[in-house]
Amino acid sequence: MRTPLVKSSPALLLLLLSAPASAAVDFVRDIQPIFSEHCYQCHGGHKQEAAFRLDNKPSALKGGDFGVAIVPGKADDSRLMHAVLGTNPKMRMPRKGDPLSVEEIGKLKEWIDAGAVWPDSASVNIERKTDHWAFKPPVRPPVPATAKHPIDAFIRERLAKEGLQPAPAAAPETLLRRIHLDLTGLPPTPQEIAGFAIAYKKDPAGSIQRLTSNLLASQHFGERWARHWLDAAHYADSNGYEKDPMRFIWFYRDWVISAYNRDLPYDQFIIQQLAGDELPQATQDQIVATGFLRNTMVNEEGGVDPEQFRMESMFDRMDTIGKSVLGLTIGCTQCHNHKYDPISQEEYYRMFAYLNNDNEPWRVVYTASEQMQRAQVVTRTAELEAKLKHDHDDWQQRMKEWVAAVKAAQPQWRTLAFEDDPSGGEKALRQPDGSILAQGYAPTKSDVKFAVKGFHEASVPAGPRTISAFRLELMNDPNLPAYGPGRSQKGTAALTEFSAEMKIDGKMTKLKFVKATADYGEPENTPLAPFARDQDLKKDKRVTGPIAYAIDGKVETAWGINAGPGRRNVPRNAVFVLEKPVELKPDSELSVTLSMKHGGWNSDDLQTMNLGRYRISVTDAPNAEADPLYGKKAEFTAFRTTVAEWQPVNDEIESLWKQHPEGTTTLTLDPREEPRMTSVLKRGDFLKPDNRVTAGVPAVLNPLPKNADGSRLTFAKWLVDKKSPTAARAYVNRVWQACFGTGLVETAEDFGTQGSPPSHPALLDWLAVDFMEHGWSTKHLLRLITSSETYQQSSKVTPQLLERDPYNRLLARGPRFRVEGEVVRDIQLAASGLLNPAIGGRPVMPPAPAYLFEKPASYAPFPWKVDEDENQFRRSVYVFRRRSTPYPFLSTFDVPNGESACIRRSKSNTPLQALMTLNETMSMAAAKALGERMWKEGGSDDAARIAHGFVLCTGRQPTAKETAVLVDMLQRHQPKPGEIDSHTLVARVLLNLDETITKE
Repeated sequence: MRTPLVKSSPALLLLLLSAPASAAVDFVRDIQPIFSEHCYQCHGGHKQEAAFRLDNKPSALKGGDFGVAIVPGKADDSRLMHAVLGTNPKMRMPRKGDPLSVEEIGKLKEWIDAGAVWPDSASVNIERKTDHWAFKPPVRPPVPATAKHPIDAFIRERLAKEGLQPAPAAAPETLLRRIHLDLTGLPPTPQEIAGFAIAYKKDPAGSIQRLTSNLLASQHFGERWARHWLDAAHYADSNGYEKDPMRFIWFYRDWVISAYNRDLPYDQFIIQQLAGDELPQATQDQIVATGFLRNTMVNEEGGVDPEQFRMESMFDRMDTIGKSVLGLTIGCTQCHNHKYDPISQEEYYRMFAYLNNDNEPWRVVYTASEQMQRAQVVTRTAELEAKLKHDHDDWQQRMKEWVAAVKAAQPQWRTLAFEDDPSGGEKALRQPDGSILAQGYAPTKSDVKFAVKGFHEASVPAGPRTISAFRLELMNDPNLPAYGPGRSQKGTAALTEFSAEMKIDGKMTKLKFVKATADYGEPENTPLAPFARDQDLKKDKRVTGPIAYAIDGKVETAWGINAGPGRRNVPRNAVFVLEKPVELKPDSELSVTLSMKHGGWNSDDLQTMNLGRYRISVTDAPNAEADPLYGKKAEFTAFRTTVAEWQPVNDEIESLWKQHPEGTTTLTLDPREEPRMTSVLKRGDFLKPDNRVTAGVPAVLNPLPKNADGSRLTFAKWLVDKKSPTAARAYVNRVWQACFGTGLVETAEDFGTQGSPPSHPALLDWLAVDFMEHGWSTKHLLRLITSSETYQQSSKVTPQLLERDPYNRLLARGPRFRVEGEVVRDIQLAASGLLNPAIGGRPVMPPAPAYLFEKPASYAPFPWKVDEDENQFRRSVYVFRRRSTPYPFLSTFDVPNGESACIRRSKSNTPLQALMTLNETMSMAAAKALGERMWKEGGSDDAARIAHGFVLCTGRQPTAKETAVLVDMLQRHQPKPGEIDSHTLVARVLLNLDETITKE
């Protein structure tokens, strides 16, 4: 409805109407100065609040988040006029500063009523900047004739222009250590140092080539290079946010390590991570790879809206893809058009649409050995069942009769519909089939009470309202751990009590159940899973067992559905028969309560045993029983268990299933059957959807192939198409960054117009094209880099060169910088001999301050169970990554905590780092072990032992002065009881040398 101006300000309108006639309003003379003085600060080139811009004619006439602001010829209908008049005081403009004068408002009204004439010449021209270098696909440039190696040729051409000369080659021992740290993240052994010195003297180039090949073939190569990608994926072993419980996703981390060791082509590396599950005949590994997009944080606080934080995760995934694959900052287009790069908000949500149609399961996965064991169980079971069929010719007829009898015995069930908000704490999301999906906060002990409001099947003709029995269906769902049907970390659940009450003769009456049946129940007095036990184990008398436990009125007992690994995550059903039928009336106030009291003591630590997805229905049929074929069970498997004479074979099969491996869960993606609608969100608010969009990509980047669909697989292939202007550039730049400390483009996460220009643009393009032409091979790229004289230069720098090029952007010298936090720790472990070289597996928990995992540092107690064995000395890539309380040693050395994608780590140099390497528990253990190693392996005198330790830590022999200082320290130190011994003291000094933790 139109709001006339007179209604909002009659006095003002009177003034406007009584104003003397004047010359026609001119936009440039009269209107543009008003916009410039009062509006451009919030609606100009640098800022566009509410997506509204007043310095550009098309944008101004289009309007913003609140609709069209200027309606030519109709000032009364123009939101701009209502804003300056203050029709709604809360929306008065300008928001900051004095209101417009009567004269200024009059000019605006006259201008709009006259048609809002706005010369094109008076409009700011918004530059799309599509000609920016990073938006054009790389083309192989000619290699300068300044050196044989292409990298050296490009570098020296630039050095010549700058009047600089490259540095001489680094010493063999320095070069050896540099390559070791870059390719494996571990220092060379004394034996490798001695052998390389001999080989290098005979054949420098050949020795480096052989060294590089050996290190690239090492299983430790993947551990080193996976860490860079895991930063980009912001991998962590916990969910983040307030509660920050642990999660299980280390299978993804191991997949990344394996991918680098296998030299999986980078284009396939990306495709499998975004859409491995959509590849034809996808393998377990390819499905595990989709954990890339599941590294987002998960909020399970009480009262959260699951959809809100699903959308937060989606925004995070877009940001991750932008930084890690596209090399562009696209996060701001969540709320508005990109201010600097030619990417619109609509294009952002078109990319968003590719990712918006997935479930988010915890999938059960198995190691290679477990897969073999599982196959043996399944194969042997099939053989035994085949033998039963072979030995009994009448099995088909007998099974047919049994199945017919089972189906005939099943009555008609009518699904109950409930009020919106049950009690119990967790979110109960209604599903189209009438079932309930529990999401959000997962309490460990709760009573979920549903008030019945009728029947779900509204189209079913009204039938008897008599209730003789209730049925509880437990259903699988891809958004539950292991697909459910429960919410426990294994997808299981326990029902302590099933109860119902209703008003009978005006009085609330608890209904009595006299019989319960189920298609499966655990044996009587089955112990609770360890994660579900109370803190006081002696007082915890709770057990799980058969379905009868769910109506026995005891809080200690519960119906359990865990049939063991391989068979626990299947649908179940139970039927509860009333002592006598009841009549359901409009005023009966029927309610159903699911009591779930068999979870652990800490609801913030994956200790729930609640039901996950379930449906409750009723029947008027007498003596109803559970369906033994519920959930599409294999008919023969269910039938054979009912045949008494087959019991020996059934027992043998049961014993086989007890050998089935447990497996573990990992976070993956799974396409939804029903796609979601994707809309542009006003200001990025999920509660304010605007225009609906379909899947698509930014016009400034490479186009989609013809007839492209909206699948993640299409999006993944588009991201790493050879026509992509950024994919190969962004990746080779990050590899360069890892080797030289800074990328050819310093802003590795932003190749857009606000990012740093490349220091050597031709070299970047040559490397990108060469990378793609060599099968997107990371190992080929690293061979190319390490074989260049640019990489092999000495890192020694003169004062003049340091002043001229402090950050080594011209590369007139070799790289020299402190190694990353993980490598600092790994050097200590390797030099001391403590390093456990095992590859892959669950994350480990080395010693850490206990207070970090107790209140108030943690929201709730966190189970940091210190590994007391050799696992505590595994490489740092395997250390448990908790977001809210990260491992102190690593965070001190700038290791990111995994809350967002990290493409460039910060680099700090603080006293706290020295205190950490001097005093931290593992550092002290490493110093003690190194001291023992020096005196055991180093020789017969102190100088030789110290030299051995020096080589272990720095890769070179100490000078005479260095030896003298350390020998003097050793001899002067007379430890008192309780103090560290002399050997440990010297080792501690060696481990804390700047040279020990520096790559040069």
